[in-house]
Amino acid sequence: MFRGSITALVTPFDGERVDEKSFQSLCDWQIKSGTKALVPVGTTGESPTLSHPEHDRVVELCVEVAKGRVPVMAGTGSNNTVEAIRLSKHAKEAGADAVLVAMPYYNKPTQEGMYAHYKAINDAVDIPIYIYNIPGRSIVDMTPETMGRLAKLENIVGVKDATGDVGRAALQRLHCGHDFNQLCGDDPIALGYNAQGGNGCISVTSNVAPEMVSKMQEASLAGDYKTAIEIQDRLIWLHKALFVESSPAPTKYALSLLGKCKPDVRMPIIPVFKEESRREIEEAMRYAGLLN
Repeated sequence: MFRGSITALVTPFDGERVDEKSFQSLCDWQIKSGTKALVPVGTTGESPTLSHPEHDRVVELCVEVAKGRVPVMAGTGSNNTVEAIRLSKHAKEAGADAVLVAMPYYNKPTQEGMYAHYKAINDAVDIPIYIYNIPGRSIVDMTPETMGRLAKLENIVGVKDATGDVGRAALQRLHCGHDFNQLCGDDPIALGYNAQGGNGCISVTSNVAPEMVSKMQEASLAGDYKTAIEIQDRLIWLHKALFVESSPAPTKYALSLLGKCKPDVRMPIIPVFKEESRREIEEAMRYAGLLN
């Protein structure tokens, strides 16, 4: 089971080129810092602006460096069902342990359309599938009832819940059962989500602070909320600062300060350009103890 701190990895660029060396170094650092699983080419990995060959290559690079030390959940979402199936098939062939399929964006499918989309992927690829429910990006919101129907399918095993509603975990458990793996998709509310029965967080902040986020998750899942809250208090400003401009530009800027990758992103996202944004990120990193 995917559990604890799971990093939604950025995809480092060197200009317009995927920086393979920096990406694999980032993956290795994450594992050595306590991260329990890796998610390449999710939306934090700028998957919408990667070509299909680049997307496939990044999954392969992640599986290669993970070497079975931690599981890999490859992002394979698309608003084109056929494309999502192709990406999911490649992820399985590359050795990924699961796929993360974002809700179809822009199309605004009905609940029945959502069910049909995920059932088609379930029927086409024999790999564990996680639903990524993020209404802030996809506009539509999968209901717990629809998720419960999907949970009855063989390969639909969990959710990355980015609704911002910690109470969803309890509702979804009623519809999907206790074995359905619920993971938070919002760093600021991850502790509250665990308290409602969640099993961890697919985290953006763990790109920058992998050891701290991992320790926070471990404490939380062990019921040591005193320790978890102490760590969360040091991270809360960073959780917010990493979204001060369009993600993942702030995360890449923070990683550039740590020497992990360049701040390069692909349009229509642009690098962090406001001086006040850069200052907020730097101050949040200092508060968390990540910069001298």
